[in-house]
Amino acid sequence: MGEIDVENAYGIKDAVAGLLAAGRPERIELDMHGVTFIDSVGISALVAAFQLASVSGVKLVVTRPSRFAHRQLWVTGLLGLFGAPQPCPESEEPARQPLVSGA
Repeated sequence: MGEIDVENAYGIKDAVAGLLAAGRPERIELDMHGVTFIDSVGISALVAAFQLASVSGVKLVVTRPSRFAHRQLWVTGLLGLFGAPQPCPESEEPARQPLVSGA
């Protein structure tokens, strides 16, 4: 995954919109284990994706955030909005699944 910044941030919102268009999952998970950097544009895209899912009655949560992503969500006061996930242990293997998935 790497970085979520101005170059790619709105891909998250597009992926969430695609899942919602394909059906109504009960929950959408954003696996953020591989996120090494996220800027304000990335945070804004996460909030926009959350709002898009919420309007459709779907819960959007962050799972397995990297320590960096966890800290950014905590500092911005958004950790609780995304389900208050615990940071992923650094020794864990990087995610091999898509960042955005419906359940």
